[in-house]
Amino acid sequence: QVQLVESGGGLVQPGGSLRLSCAASGSIFSINTMRWYRQAPGKQREWVATISSGGSTSYVESVKGRFTISRDNAKNTLYLRMNSLKPEDTAVYYCNADIIPLGRPSSYGYWGQGTQVTVSS
Repeated sequence: QVQLVESGGGLVQPGGSLRLSCAASGSIFSINTMRWYRQAPGKQREWVATISSGGSTSYVESVKGRFTISRDNAKNTLYLRMNSLKPEDTAVYYCNADIIPLGRPSSYGYWGQGTQVTVSS
């Protein structure tokens, strides 16, 4: 049924940039709020950024000014542009979305499988 798949992770140098993507597919009626989370080894999963269906955004303080969340509603795709990357940004990044499946009366929270981002020299 509904699936979220992240891509774009990899190894980058400190100060570098990376763009993550999260593609939603399946029997979807609509996608409401979408979010990025990340989880570093031994750490709790942390909220990173949110974008509403109308395009309003919010960020965790540690990434403000460096990360930009966006979405392409026509492609059912979420993005996270990460600039000025720091070693502290190293984590598995997960997308999350509130999605109304076809034939359902309300939204459900869905998670992708995660994509690894490693910031290291």
